[in-house]
Amino acid sequence: MKYLIRAVIFGFVGYVAGVALTLAIRGGHPTDEVAVVIGFIFALTGWLAGIGGLEAFGRQWIGKTPQLSEDVTWRRYFQFSGDHKVIGIQYGVTLFVVLLIGGVISMIMRVELAAPGMSIVSLDEFNKLMSMHGILMVAVAVAGIIGAFGNYIIPIQIGAADMAFPRINAVSFWLVPPVAIGLLCAPLLGSFDAGWTSYAPLSVVNDSGQILFNMAIITFGLSSILGGLNIIVTVITMRAPGMTWGRLPIFTWAGFATAILSFSITQFLAGSLVLVTMDRVAGTNFFGPDGGTSLLYQHIFWFYSHPAVYIMVLPGFGVILELVTTFARKPLFAYKATVGALFAIVGLSVSVWAHHMFTSGMANFLHGPFMIMTEAISIPTGVIFLAIIGTLWQGKLWFRTPLVMAFGWLFTFMIGGITGIFLADVAVDIHLHDTYFVVAHFHYTIVGGAIFALLAAFFYWFPKITGRMYNDTLGKVFAIWVTIAFNLTFMPLFWAGINGMNRRVGDYPDAYANANRFASIAAFFLGASFLLFVGNMVWSAFKGPKAGANPWNARTLEWQISSPPSHHNFLSQPVVVGHPYDYGAGDAPHVVFPDAEGPADGTHTEEGPV
Repeated sequence: MKYLIRAVIFGFVGYVAGVALTLAIRGGHPTDEVAVVIGFIFALTGWLAGIGGLEAFGRQWIGKTPQLSEDVTWRRYFQFSGDHKVIGIQYGVTLFVVLLIGGVISMIMRVELAAPGMSIVSLDEFNKLMSMHGILMVAVAVAGIIGAFGNYIIPIQIGAADMAFPRINAVSFWLVPPVAIGLLCAPLLGSFDAGWTSYAPLSVVNDSGQILFNMAIITFGLSSILGGLNIIVTVITMRAPGMTWGRLPIFTWAGFATAILSFSITQFLAGSLVLVTMDRVAGTNFFGPDGGTSLLYQHIFWFYSHPAVYIMVLPGFGVILELVTTFARKPLFAYKATVGALFAIVGLSVSVWAHHMFTSGMANFLHGPFMIMTEAISIPTGVIFLAIIGTLWQGKLWFRTPLVMAFGWLFTFMIGGITGIFLADVAVDIHLHDTYFVVAHFHYTIVGGAIFALLAAFFYWFPKITGRMYNDTLGKVFAIWVTIAFNLTFMPLFWAGINGMNRRVGDYPDAYANANRFASIAAFFLGASFLLFVGNMVWSAFKGPKAGANPWNARTLEWQISSPPSHHNFLSQPVVVGHPYDYGAGDAPHVVFPDAEGPADGTHTEEGPV
């Protein structure tokens, strides 16, 4: 804990020093936005130095050997660690806490929306709550699977001892807590009310909490870029002998595709927010109401933020594809076509951004091309669905909690995809844009595609990470409960949107009262389900029965070592000799450990061969 305490102190001192330096040079007030920007930068630097950056980087700068923590106790989760497994758990726990905070905010919103009129918050406060809820949940969807399970699982699946750049990997995580702190401290400066999209010119002229939003999300973008770079280099350069591209597990393929997007397009989001920040603190006028163009902001923002939808859901595809082949006991259907579809989505994702802008006033001649490209991207997405259904078809389905959660994912994300086709059509979108139809579609896509997959990943890899099993009955109850409650919450909002209810407002006409009352009651039913999930996971992590190395009898490499894995993952170098999904192909192994005594299937544990 000493490193965490040191980081908090260094961060606070850094913020005070940055603000003081700014005031000494230009005068003003400590809450001036220039002072806040400089203070944030100094605080971020102090935080990284205090959490372990001094030992990991600073020593090398003065000619000494860099040091990373070798602590194997619980304290390692509160300091700068180069172990990809520790970093994966740090991501998972941190972002799940953020998910719960965002969920609590959504409960407040649904209380307000349960009846027409304003009851517990004002319209302005509602907009701020809506904006905070949106950005917190989007952050979880962007980094939840790839940050937690990408870090933990991908190196093991390819036979690597760690990530290619362990210190940069640690930096990519320790940039995340300041993001959450910055966003949650924004109400101290008036908060922000421009939505998670931070649309200009409102984001140029609203309260000063917006500046903390900008700095936090720019920092989050840097974390995404560094994380993407690490996964790309790791997968390309650190695969075990025999791990050819044609033998990569599908979750690794999905993570690799996601990393390419994160690394290559996140800078556009950062660029848009840098320009907004300059409008606020440097006197520029890129997007301001007195001469700038808000249309430019939307183009830059959505050039990142629609591909970001696939940064959210591509890892989800990988999770669901990974577990359905395990629980159907069948080879992954159309493996090569599925890999091709993942990268077709990556390529097409940067060509569809302006379907968010059909009502923005952009040139009409752009409507047709963007409509066609948006509908085209549904083709590789459909290939993913066919691969999942083809794998399940006539499989010997083993209905454990991960598979039940996968069925919930399949149903909800399918609705998200189908309703997206309506919004891709220009004429229909003109009617539905800025209505609750978009709210429902967005939640079916992001919660259905990313958060449900995140929950499935928790259930699937929980035994590997903790070495213990959860209560499977309670897991199934949760999976069914959360699926039903989610649909009861958001299905009525399609009706409200089709009938004209505007989104992003805290009040509405009486005609929508029944639909909203039903949705609010269902939302509390949905929120309550997470009490069961958290209770099951926390209790099982400490008191659950021992899981063993391979409770699912799966073939991929992470299941051929102990649960949890040893510090460097493998006691001897694994050699990949077969496909990871050759279920039903006799006793053909996926991996062997030539330097260890043991059975032909290569099963290997911390204690030795078994």
